[in-house]
Amino acid sequence: MERALLSEGSITDVPGIRVGHWTDREAVTGCTVVLADGGAVGGVDVRGSAPGTRETDLLRPGSLVERVNAVVLTGGSAFGLAAADGVMRYLEAHGVGFEARVTRVPIVPAAVLFDLAIGSASVRPDAEAGWLACTAATSGPVEEGCVGVGTGATVAKRHGLHRAVKGGLGSASTLLEDGTGVGVIVAVNAVGAVVDERGVTIATERPGPPGEPILIGNTTLAVVATNARLDKAFATKVAQMAHDGLAIALRPAHTMVDGDTVFALATGERSGPADVTAIGAAAAKLVARAIVRAVLLATPLGGVPSVSTLG
Repeated sequence: MERALLSEGSITDVPGIRVGHWTDREAVTGCTVVLADGGAVGGVDVRGSAPGTRETDLLRPGSLVERVNAVVLTGGSAFGLAAADGVMRYLEAHGVGFEARVTRVPIVPAAVLFDLAIGSASVRPDAEAGWLACTAATSGPVEEGCVGVGTGATVAKRHGLHRAVKGGLGSASTLLEDGTGVGVIVAVNAVGAVVDERGVTIATERPGPPGEPILIGNTTLAVVATNARLDKAFATKVAQMAHDGLAIALRPAHTMVDGDTVFALATGERSGPADVTAIGAAAAKLVARAIVRAVLLATPLGGVPSVSTLG
């Protein structure tokens, strides 16, 4: 376990990517913004059956706008999508966005997870939270664990929140042999258990009487970033392949009560042909690794214990 806690890199290792968090530990919720300085070609793949998203249709190949300015991952269920308004205002104030003649329109896709059953259900990330996450954004190592969108995340709760273990946020990166950088950030709020790369279960339901089956309250969200030059179709392919990381680390994933969503951002900083298969395969491994990090680095919060306290 000590080896798994060593630094695995961050999504911010990809040049041009910055990450900022807004965290409310009292209400046990938060949001995280991934800023793409200079913009990035975006793609998305939504596989959970209970998603809450914004601007995902715009990322489909064939849609007008090519470049994304930021991605918001937020708690608060659908209410939390309001955090993207604050990110738009921040980017507008800095002259960032799609040129629409009379103004620049920031392109800010977003996705939510459900954390209203822990902490306060009446406090959700809003526009101010999104603005503050932007002001906190840096290119330094991403803070992980119970922070930002991972603050209210929980896992292993198929038979009730009273048997759950704390989830959180994790990040990881790698450099491919051809010099292409790939990084991910993942918020882990899954209904399922979590297993590591060896197939060893590291977070499962705690003992106790079974409660009502969990019909809401889940979702794992991820952003993959690369410095490769990709079009929207290939960015979408990377997002699709990255979902394999959820299937590796979460048992089960992509359920009827999860809103599992993966975004992909390609900054295009590295010229030349891109090996989409290698990027996607690396993204899947990194997502699985970041899921494990999110859970191992989580701390008890909102009455839910963490793996580190359960021993």
